[in-house]
Amino acid sequence: MSEIYNSVYFVTGGGTGGHIYPALAVADSLTSKGSKVYYVGNKRNMEFELASKKGYKFLHVSIKGMPRGLNPKFFVWGIKLVKAIIRSARYIKKYKPKAVFATGGYVSAPMIFACIFTKTPYIMHDCDAMPGLVTKKLSKRAKYVTLAFEKAKKYIPNKHTVITGNPIREEFETMSRTQAALNTGLDSRKLTLCIMGGSQGAKSINKTAIEVLKEFVQELNLQVIFQTGKKNYEEVIERVKQIYPAYNQDRNLIIKPYFMDMISVLKTSDIVISRAGSLSISEICASGAAPILIPFPYAAANHQRINAKYLLEMGACIYIEDKELEPNKIRETVVGLIDNPVKLNYIKQNSSHLAKFNATERITDLLTGL
Repeated sequence: MSEIYNSVYFVTGGGTGGHIYPALAVADSLTSKGSKVYYVGNKRNMEFELASKKGYKFLHVSIKGMPRGLNPKFFVWGIKLVKAIIRSARYIKKYKPKAVFATGGYVSAPMIFACIFTKTPYIMHDCDAMPGLVTKKLSKRAKYVTLAFEKAKKYIPNKHTVITGNPIREEFETMSRTQAALNTGLDSRKLTLCIMGGSQGAKSINKTAIEVLKEFVQELNLQVIFQTGKKNYEEVIERVKQIYPAYNQDRNLIIKPYFMDMISVLKTSDIVISRAGSLSISEICASGAAPILIPFPYAAANHQRINAKYLLEMGACIYIEDKELEPNKIRETVVGLIDNPVKLNYIKQNSSHLAKFNATERITDLLTGL
């Protein structure tokens, strides 16, 4: 007997966690309301693993980021884009979605073009204070554009913009620190530091953090959770072995290339050293941790610096430029928070106040109301 659904929706976005997790949060919400959801993305990217693990039927489109400049690679990419748009239009014709939710980035572009050509309603979401190219170029015909930052509104050529914050998973609000620590195998009563560079890792953060890991866990008695990124993991471990041969016997230290359960990691943490991608910021704020933000200096449209400086204005982070990164700087910054609990709690409180837990529900309501 076939299952009966009240509506069918597509969600699309990929390449990095900043595009994938908001899409999955909305997908989960739609599913909980009795809808059938298909995830559209590139099966060679991490969205395939994450969406498939959650049980979503995955619709593949073969697309990569746009090459810069008019050269042979650009024209080859253009041909692939056209093929991806045609494939996306066929998905629409076959499954007949009521609407499409797109979180921006190159992965979502073919489906948005297909929506325009087939007159399928779509809603776009942009995570950053400076919207991405796909959002700015393709949002004009969207039924709604949802944004994480008020200041992004002026860049959007659509009157139907709604400031929702970023869609985050429900567990960020419902999971307790005690349960999170239990999930990670750490002590909920001890001060915990998380070091991460987003889903792809961050070489400069990794390189600097390695040098102070042993001091943090042994002399400062911190619990440290270190996400290296998959492509950087082996390099990090080789260096850690040189500095701290017994690292894997230390219960206060967890090093992994990637954590599938970032909710538990962040909810366990008091301080988080991170890049300044918007979703990372949203999840840190929702966890009530104090962020030390180090924007990626080559991010498109300088959006990570803009994100981080917004938090700095709100008293909700410590800001460090990537070029300032060195072990003493990280050491001084972390020790400065440990030795000043009032400052640490002040940043944590301001961070918590920026959390928006109803973004997913608001976006879902917009989709189901189309």
